[in-house]
Amino acid sequence: MRRSKKRTAQDKKWIKAIFILPVNVVVVIPALILFFSEQKVELKFNLLSALGVLSFGVGLVLVAFTIMLFKNQGKGSFAPWNPPSKLVLQGPYQYVRNPMISGVGWMLLGEVIIFLNDDLACWWLFFCVINALYIPYMEEPGLSRRFGKDYEEYKANVPRWIPRFSPWKKISR
Repeated sequence: MRRSKKRTAQDKKWIKAIFILPVNVVVVIPALILFFSEQKVELKFNLLSALGVLSFGVGLVLVAFTIMLFKNQGKGSFAPWNPPSKLVLQGPYQYVRNPMISGVGWMLLGEVIIFLNDDLACWWLFFCVINALYIPYMEEPGLSRRFGKDYEEYKANVPRWIPRFSPWKKISR
């Protein structure tokens, strides 16, 4: 069966979430910061910049993978206005509760390393602090209300930021 060329309402919400959240955080805001920065922006290709590219790449893969998990398994997006209807417990979510935010953080850190810009470093730090406050005080209580005991069990077994060494698998009852 051939897929229709028309985008569904769900596809539009998913695309909107990608452009409003990670694209703004990782592309638009850093570009504006670099544009308005009083620091000279200079790209040098050396071991340090290669480390920055590696950090950005790891983050990009993590973000792309988690976005697909939200779409295909969660039946929603990572955005608060279009939350998943199913709890996503696969892939990187078996190791850490916030791989999407971790991925964006790695991408921003990569930009800091590549451009060696103090203003980008402040943006990365701001992003980290905001999420360190938002996730436990806003996001997690909402997930507990929506997914109940399943989320509480997951939260008790999978760390928020530092990944587990082995994947966690929910025990079916």
